[in-house]
Amino acid sequence: MKPVRVVTLWWMLLLGAARKGAAQESTFYYGTFPAGFSWGVGSSAYQTEGAWDQDGKGPSIWDAFTHSGTGKVLGDDTADVACDSYYKVQEDVMLLRELNVSHYRFSLSWPRLLPTGIRAEQVNEKGIRFYSELIDALLRSDITPIVTLHHWDLPQLLQVKYGGWQNASMATYFRDYADLCFAVFGDRVKHWITFSDPRAMVEKGYETGLHAPGLRLPGTGLYKAAHHIIKAHAHVWHSYNDTWRGRQRGLVGISLNCDWGEPVDVSDPKDVEAAERYLQFCLGWFANPIYAGDYPQVMKDRIGRKSVEQGLEASSCRRSHCRDTSVPVPTGSQQLRARCVPPFQTQYGDPPIYVTENGAPQRVPCSQLCDEWRIHYLKGYINEMLKAVKDGANIRGYTAWSLLDKFEWDKGYSDRYGLYYVRFIDRNRPRHPKASMRYYKKIIAANGFPSPREVDRWHREALDMCSIDNQMLAAEPLLSHMQLVTEIVVPTVCALCVLIAAVLLLLLLSRRS
Repeated sequence: MKPVRVVTLWWMLLLGAARKGAAQESTFYYGTFPAGFSWGVGSSAYQTEGAWDQDGKGPSIWDAFTHSGTGKVLGDDTADVACDSYYKVQEDVMLLRELNVSHYRFSLSWPRLLPTGIRAEQVNEKGIRFYSELIDALLRSDITPIVTLHHWDLPQLLQVKYGGWQNASMATYFRDYADLCFAVFGDRVKHWITFSDPRAMVEKGYETGLHAPGLRLPGTGLYKAAHHIIKAHAHVWHSYNDTWRGRQRGLVGISLNCDWGEPVDVSDPKDVEAAERYLQFCLGWFANPIYAGDYPQVMKDRIGRKSVEQGLEASSCRRSHCRDTSVPVPTGSQQLRARCVPPFQTQYGDPPIYVTENGAPQRVPCSQLCDEWRIHYLKGYINEMLKAVKDGANIRGYTAWSLLDKFEWDKGYSDRYGLYYVRFIDRNRPRHPKASMRYYKKIIAANGFPSPREVDRWHREALDMCSIDNQMLAAEPLLSHMQLVTEIVVPTVCALCVLIAAVLLLLLLSRRS
């Protein structure tokens, strides 16, 4: 397998070159990002679109997973409607314009474009039209589309017929699907991501069964699925390189994630070796085949080539001796490790890095728009990224996760990542800006953190505005009732009045006659 030279990284991957000292790491750095740095926000098809069986869309493994019984998703939630973004494209584009982002990362629904998953069998023109209109709306707003081909929602029929990513034939079907996307969207889309976080997809889908397709094949299923996904990525990259790149001039990458592990005792060679081994099993598992054409030597030594490529043996020592002392993060946040990862620069040739997801969920059910804790989260983690850039890391863009509160896989709607609050109990799914949205908007406008005084002012203004927004949100049920009265009750009463008046007039005329 030839090396592939472009990669994008997910939100938990550490971004940078070595810090220049503990003092700098513990202090806030005021400054701006390089000119042309791309700021964005993200989402995925299954988590936001809804319309799960509308306009010719086929079922996905997540449709089957959420519909198949109780207990698989918290609250037995489904994404049948989700944020209703399939019918709210223009409204969501307006939110992106309000944020003034440079790019929007979203995914295509494979079963919406190919209902059976196989291009030769059926292409859904309504699905093509939907995404084409979204892309055009973004470009009219001067927003660059960054498009993920596969964000976990595999066509269900491919799972039923072939066993999904357990089957080597999936690489061919995925290439055919990708070629369709390049053919119909590639004239306007110049940034492609093949897979989003394949490590979590194979671990939770084929080992623990917590995610769709819900298979429990411990120690075997994940390696086989991962091998086929890596081959599928390579097929698509080479297909684009050989057929499309010359005329479309785009980039194709993959979105990888990795928690950060480090030795407890840097003077202990076993701890140092364990930390490196952990990173190889975490990041190198997918990155090494892409960049070097083979799996990390430590994986082959510990579980054997056949285990990695075919999933024939269980691995019980994947994290042995590796004591994870990752830096603490705010309560309820995802773990973007704000530490250095020199091996990525030295081992993989300093590739361009796009942070494709970085966010923190609110895990309690409430309507709080004044998410001050998320402001601190964004401020701290983006600042660590700025430090990494100043240290020489080749970071080109950042994507906050996510634009909207949405369906969060096995967590249902209990976790809220959105910069915009979505009122799911309202059939209209109204969106409301949170304080973190207003703060992130200021970071984008300033391209970083220009001065302490200005950054403090952003904080105060965001909290002042969210207090007003919270009052409006609390009044929304009353406004909805008033709207109901205005739209239904008042016209009905008026119609009845007209009808009664007409009857009385007829009675009066009949008496006179």
